[in-house]
Amino acid sequence: MGKRYKDAMKAFDRQTNYPMEDALKIVKSNARAKFDETIEVHFRLGIDPRHSDQQVRTTVMLPHGTGKSVRILAFVDEQHEEAALAAGADIIGTDEVINQIRNDGWLEFDATIATPPMMRKIGQIARILGPRGLMPNPKAGTVVQPDDLPRVVNELKAGRVEFRNDRTGNLHIPVGKASFSHEQLVENLQAVVDTVQSVKPESQKGAYVRRMTLTSTMGPGVRVEAGA
Repeated sequence: MGKRYKDAMKAFDRQTNYPMEDALKIVKSNARAKFDETIEVHFRLGIDPRHSDQQVRTTVMLPHGTGKSVRILAFVDEQHEEAALAAGADIIGTDEVINQIRNDGWLEFDATIATPPMMRKIGQIARILGPRGLMPNPKAGTVVQPDDLPRVVNELKAGRVEFRNDRTGNLHIPVGKASFSHEQLVENLQAVVDTVQSVKPESQKGAYVRRMTLTSTMGPGVRVEAGA
């Protein structure tokens, strides 16, 4: 741990669960890197990720976006390429691009969308895209009909974030940048918390959100009251 990290840890008690707004103030004040750090929230859920009916996966619209420019890769057939580009997609998933992903591990994009007929073709790179949360999926609203391309692209550019639990039942979700105002971060975080609560699996028993932690890219985690 560097000196900056150690100093940041002295600013709060790591065993205390802080009210959401207080936790955000601590994290924001500790984000002192030379770049604009990302603020993230991490949830430890009481789900059993081994069961398919306890998976947590959905999207959330952040009112103030993520603060990040989103590069979108669109897998569409040739007749819809112009429409996808006009909608704001940055890259078209041609055969050449698919080969580049499969053979070279090229991943210079942040989100993907696809029309249904393209899913079979994308299957050959699913093992590369899937673990990174980049595989188009109907549940996440990223497998769309051609007429929906403009709407979905606009939402992704504006701040729609997809999230899913990892193998240990955790969620990791960005809520903005350290340069955001306190009010913007509060509104983004509240949108995330509300969404996470709304997708609690019916089969899950006991405490759903066991721990909630806020952190910045280079800073220590600050615990948040579970009822926040």
